[in-house]
Amino acid sequence: QVQLVESGGGLVQAGASLRLSCAASGRTFSTYAMGWFRQAPGKEREFVAAISWRGGSTYSTDYADSVKGRFTITRDNAKNTVYLQMDSLKPEDTAVYYCSAGNNLATIRRSWGQGTQVTVSS
Repeated sequence: QVQLVESGGGLVQAGASLRLSCAASGRTFSTYAMGWFRQAPGKEREFVAAISWRGGSTYSTDYADSVKGRFTITRDNAKNTVYLQMDSLKPEDTAVYYCSAGNNLATIRRSWGQGTQVTVSS
């Protein structure tokens, strides 16, 4: 199972930016599907973004409608790290953000990090 460690959360004002990082273990990181999910108080965990391997050096990205155009998921395979750049943050983005990993998109919920808190004040 992949070990995941998130960092980069914090308290910011609406309109600000944050970048979350997720460091992963594993010798085949470049082929993992990596995702970000979030869970607000009293709500279920929801999908935010994913980046998955399509072969060779090609990756595809997917985003929840609520974050499209504001959040960007990227990865650095040399560092075994996936990032979530969050711009134009809104109070409704407040949640605990979790990194996830799997062999592909179908199994992207297989491994989870411990989560990092993001709080956006109005």
